[in-house]
Amino acid sequence: MDEKDLELLRILEENSRLSAEEIATMTSLSTSEVENRVCTLEAAQIIKGYSTVINWERAGNGEVSAIIELKVSPERDYGYDRIAERLSRFRQVKTLRLMTGTYDLQLLVTGKKHAGSIPVRIRTCGTHGPDPGDRHSHHHEVVQRER
Repeated sequence: MDEKDLELLRILEENSRLSAEEIATMTSLSTSEVENRVCTLEAAQIIKGYSTVINWERAGNGEVSAIIELKVSPERDYGYDRIAERLSRFRQVKTLRLMTGTYDLQLLVTGKKHAGSIPVRIRTCGTHGPDPGDRHSHHHEVVQRER
């Protein structure tokens, strides 16, 4: 690995769709040198793959995600189970984890981004919790603490 390889890696990291000819012009290497170096870097697993960066908002998916950590009081005889069950009923909750430390629960929530507003709206659950008629399918996981 020399300075030319590092330069090649920086260029490819910025735009992996450049042709060998374009990279050769940028690096003062020949086209065949660029191709050989790329093959060598791929074979050595230094270049592990190529990916596409997608602007999901322009593609029409305009969703945002947030991780929310909550400190809650466990319920007598139920601990965190019923609280986690109520929170997991919200269709925006994608994952829910019980954790140790400062906070008790961690939620990953997603929602549509609205221009000019805060992307995540947080409602608190009263004793009745979320609407029991909300039967949207979503993933949640509850990890129990070891005693």
